[in-house]
Amino acid sequence: MTGPAHPASPAPSLNRRFLVFLGPLVLTNMLQALTGTVNHIYVGRLLGAGPLAAVASFMPLFLLLSAFVFGLGTGASILVGQAVGARNHARLHAVAGTTLCAGLLLGLVLAALGMVAVQPLMRLLGTPADVLPQAVAYARGMMALFPVLFTSMLAAALLRGTGDTVTPLRALLVSLSVTVACAPPFIQGVPTLGLPALGILGGVAALLLATLCSLGYTAWHLRRRAHVLAPTRALLAQVRLDAALLQTLVRLGVPAGLFFITGSLADLGLLSLVNAHGSAATAAWGAASQVMSYVLFPAMAVAMASSVFAAQAIGAGQGQQLVAVTRTGMRMNLWLTGGLAVLVFAAAPWVVGLFVADARVIDIAASVLGITVWGAFFFGRASVYSGVMRASGTVLAPTLISLGCLACLIVPLGWVLGRQFGLVATWAAYPATYLCAMLLQGLYFHGVWRRQAVQRLV
Repeated sequence: MTGPAHPASPAPSLNRRFLVFLGPLVLTNMLQALTGTVNHIYVGRLLGAGPLAAVASFMPLFLLLSAFVFGLGTGASILVGQAVGARNHARLHAVAGTTLCAGLLLGLVLAALGMVAVQPLMRLLGTPADVLPQAVAYARGMMALFPVLFTSMLAAALLRGTGDTVTPLRALLVSLSVTVACAPPFIQGVPTLGLPALGILGGVAALLLATLCSLGYTAWHLRRRAHVLAPTRALLAQVRLDAALLQTLVRLGVPAGLFFITGSLADLGLLSLVNAHGSAATAAWGAASQVMSYVLFPAMAVAMASSVFAAQAIGAGQGQQLVAVTRTGMRMNLWLTGGLAVLVFAAAPWVVGLFVADARVIDIAASVLGITVWGAFFFGRASVYSGVMRASGTVLAPTLISLGCLACLIVPLGWVLGRQFGLVATWAAYPATYLCAMLLQGLYFHGVWRRQAVQRLV
């Protein structure tokens, strides 16, 4: 893992190390999201606002269900890192086998439930009636892919645990290339080749092929390199559930999973308010949320870097460097997240126009971006505070602050603001919630944690 070789180095050196750490991490996250974004663009431009609204209706539910596997991957990367450090290949294979088996079973269970429960769920979310059939079809198709998608996500998490971040990045490039090439013919069909038009399910088919190709590339690349996680007979023989390992994986992954589950539930609640305004509002939600994800990536990467640098400073007995790490994290958030927020704010109509041609949808989505984009900056500052505190072992207070704001503020604020000031004002709940989280994290950091923890660690 990239980090400071000498925690006591001056600030300019720390700035450079932050940038070296952030580059690959941000690029990987953006490529991962770009695959989904390309599908959104193709659906919106080739099929129109209605199908785009159908896709957007499912995305918060997809993120909610993916939170479980994200938590599992977080726990797996920790255990893999410990096994690699101990050079215990048997333990590493056992962790990988239990993780992949658990992910595959989870994907199968959710896929089966999706076939039955997805229509009532989409109705419960208030999906507009004119796009409900397409939304249900798309949701069922995506949930059928869960076993393959979860396997790909967990394979990347396992590789990162060994310190290999290049292979997941290359696999994402393979996935993106296949999606770009195959989504249009799958959506519109190629009669001369006998390929029927799949419509909204064409994006699902392209994603399936792209994920299978990325998994195939990963397996080939790992075997060629004789990587410790190459799919050999020794590793495949360990693909089974170990109850003790699974319990440890769940315990380690619960905090990360809870954050994403809470955030996804809040998004679902806000989406139910937006859906009441019709399919144009839902399509605008889909376009704006895709753009927002790219602004949030630098904020999350800066928070992760802050946590890593703080942990390494503590491990080196340089607790006094925590203040410098925090300040550097705040500067990086200002430069990267703040700068990107300004660019998106200025170019919002053009950016949204990439997704859909409907003038009304573009107008709504551009207005939404002008409001929500500043929430990413507040989120980044709050996450730097919480990341540094978690590195020192202070977990409860920052977690409660983050979860409390997400659970208690977004939906009520969105309801009140929407009723008082109209549809677009509903989205002001995002920056307001993250601003509140930033202020509370900052008050706890400076008022309680900094005074106690720094004295204890120095």
